[in-house]
Amino acid sequence: MTVAAVETKISPSTTRLGPDTVAILAFVVLALIAFFLPDGVLPAWMTELPPRFRIGFDTAVSAVLKWLVEDASFGLFTFKEMTRGFAQVLNVPLDIATSILSTGLREGRGSAAVQLAPPLPWIAVVGVVSALGYRFGGWRLAALAGGAFLYLAVFGQWESAMLTLSSIVVAAPLGVAAGLVTGVIGYRIPAFRRFITPVLDLMQTVPTFAYLIPILFLFGFGPVAAMIATIIYALPPMVRVTMAALEGVPREIVEYGTMAGTTPRQMIMKVMLPAARPQLLVGVNQVIMLSLNMVIIASMIGAGGLGFDVLTSLRRLDIGRGLESGLAIVVLAIALDRLSQAYADGARKRGAEGDLKPFLLALAVFVAVTYALGLFVPFVATYPEALQISTAPWWSEAVRWINVNFFDAFDAVKTFFLLNLLLPVKRFMMAQPWPLVAAALGYAGWRLGGVRLAVLVVSLALFPVLNGQWEITMMTVYLCGLSVLFAALIGIPIGIYAGLSPRAWRVIEPVIDTLQTLPSFVYLIPAVMLFRVGDFTAMLAIILYALAPSVRYAAHGIRQVPPMLIEAGTSMGCTPRQSLTRIQLPVALPTILLGINQTVMLALSMLVITALVGTRDLGQQVYMALTKADTGKGLVAGLCVAAIAIVADRLINAGAARLAAQRSGGGDAV
Repeated sequence: MTVAAVETKISPSTTRLGPDTVAILAFVVLALIAFFLPDGVLPAWMTELPPRFRIGFDTAVSAVLKWLVEDASFGLFTFKEMTRGFAQVLNVPLDIATSILSTGLREGRGSAAVQLAPPLPWIAVVGVVSALGYRFGGWRLAALAGGAFLYLAVFGQWESAMLTLSSIVVAAPLGVAAGLVTGVIGYRIPAFRRFITPVLDLMQTVPTFAYLIPILFLFGFGPVAAMIATIIYALPPMVRVTMAALEGVPREIVEYGTMAGTTPRQMIMKVMLPAARPQLLVGVNQVIMLSLNMVIIASMIGAGGLGFDVLTSLRRLDIGRGLESGLAIVVLAIALDRLSQAYADGARKRGAEGDLKPFLLALAVFVAVTYALGLFVPFVATYPEALQISTAPWWSEAVRWINVNFFDAFDAVKTFFLLNLLLPVKRFMMAQPWPLVAAALGYAGWRLGGVRLAVLVVSLALFPVLNGQWEITMMTVYLCGLSVLFAALIGIPIGIYAGLSPRAWRVIEPVIDTLQTLPSFVYLIPAVMLFRVGDFTAMLAIILYALAPSVRYAAHGIRQVPPMLIEAGTSMGCTPRQSLTRIQLPVALPTILLGINQTVMLALSMLVITALVGTRDLGQQVYMALTKADTGKGLVAGLCVAAIAIVADRLINAGAARLAAQRSGGGDAV
């Protein structure tokens, strides 16, 4: 950016109304007219397409799945036998992990099962994770990891936590392996990458509830189906990280491998993947965290463990037990997150990449000794129930006390926002006809990205219309839009402050890291505890869950502003406030927009989960379809959510790219 550009930014200027401004004003006026028009003035087809004009996608999907499960065959076996056989194959490692960590080796099923050998003692598991923490991160990480697992035992969450962990230790490696293979193929075959990219977009934007329904149909109810859903949910980041990591391998390394005479397979396996290992380990961390984030949702189709405990507590409004189980998930997530991050970020510095044989041998000896000791000493095998602590009664009493003493205050806050903000915005969005919204989106797409983007966003906007989901889609947009607005209004100023103050960032960063570590269901518990159920409660939970990207990207955008620009503004007499508003914020705006984009994605993913607290939107449609096993309706509602997400993603990314191009067009030299 040149000095002239800086002067332009800090000098007052007069502007005329351009065509974009005129178009925006026209759309706003038409939207207000639609809002204030009496009911019945607009044709009914503008708010919801008549059934005879709909495409019937939900019916077709339900029919196809029904045919697959009941009639499809491949000669020697049916499609249902194939999927159930695949589930049985996956059940083998899951059974092994569950036997080692949770149930022990058993013969038979149900109440008639006979235990042949106990699971690993709790002392063995705590010792192993402590040793891993020391190996990867020193004494502090050892204390954190060991203390986290000790917490699970002391607070009576051990059995459920080990059941959850057994699913994670199988689902995460399978997700990593599948993502790695898919990413390598995408890197090697550009046509496959072009095909897989929109599929990954859909996988990351379609609500998890939506594909629980076909998984339930194909693989049955139980832990294996839940594990398959977990793998699908956690797979996309590993695929993307693998493709990006392979593309980022330095050219010199590739040329060295070529000169050494490597085959294409050797180039990938022995040269590029080892060189990309640090980036790939970041993907492994993402798979682990997303797998943990899925544990509560997967419990709806038979996963069990901590997720099932939280879900049943929410259904009974048992806040005490729900908080206790939710905190156990948080503790487990933080421990696994820190261990995987330490392995990815600091393993080489601390020598964890050296000879592992003595370390693994010592661990094996420790586990064998504690296991043998646990056969004779019950305290070693199982943490004594008499020494367990439960905070559930305390939490329940605290909730009761809060409701008795502050119910009127909380209810007044909730009512104020409902009457003065949520309901008016909801009525405004519900009044908008689909032709007007599609036209506005098409114009925005055309101006930001050309004809192709305009066609894409209009097509995606018409998908809910053609499936009879327009009104419910606008209800989703209303709640998501308000939540993103508040998350941005709260998060961006915090991020700007953190970007300007390194000391503040040192305090804020661990808070943001923790917020991004917490499973999404955990945010529902305090919101329900204080405000019961409804749209306001859902909005609070969404804001908490989606806040982190706004803070992180705003801080990053401010920190990456070239110091030369700030010095140029200071030399021309800019005050700190002018430097922030006229130089730093405009330069950081593309990055801030990307943070808003991530906030939208998180808000939409959380919006479906808030269906459990009484919202009436696409999330509720998906959840109700899951309870009724209505595959078609659930998938259509999920695809409508994905359409909203992709439209927001493409428009915001196009806007950020345009701003970045305008900034770079001015040059970067002062």
